[in-house]
Formats: sequence, structure tokens, C-alpha cells
Amino acid sequence: MDKDFMKYNEKAELLKVLAHPVRLCIVMGLSEVGTCNVSHMQDCLKIPQSTLSQHIQKLRTAGIIEGTRNGLEINYKVCNPIVPKLIEALFDLNNL
Repeated sequence: MDKDFMKYNEKAELLKVLAHPVRLCIVMGLSEVGTCNVSHMQDCLKIPQSTLSQHIQKLRTAGIIEGTRNGLEINYKVCNPIVPKLIEALFDLNNL
């Protein structure tokens, strides 16, 4: 067993950010539909826009999602290739 814990740090930080039900829901939804804007996410999640913005910011800072501006709205998508695999493993999406 490799005891060089520094090489596990990046993965641990990724898991820390994903370790919240709302953030997991956001990432799972984006994994399913591809892209989505904040208004649609807010309608689906039924949480205040300010709360949603805080979760989005954490996901963006961690490099899990990225946004593309389209006029006045920003469409978000998952940009970390590891995340869809984690979501699939956690929720066993292939066996639904």
C-alpha cells in the first residue's frame, strides 16, 4: 500500500465537494441532461437562488462544472471526466 497521501489529496478534495446532497443532485442532473441554466436548476431543486449560487460556485472552484455564457444566462455542464463515472457508480445508473 502506497503511503504517499499527497497523491490522494486531489481525489479527496473532489469527494469533499461532492459530499453534499444538493451538489450531488446538481451534478447528477447535469450528467443526465448535458447542460442547464440556473433558472431551470432552481425550478427543479426548489431552493433559493442564493443557495444554489453558493453550491455552483463550490462546484466551479473545484473544477467539477463550468459555465458558458449565452446572452444573459449561463449554461453549466460537468467538465471533470471523473465525475460522471463517480455518479454512475454511486447511483448504479446502468441498472435503472
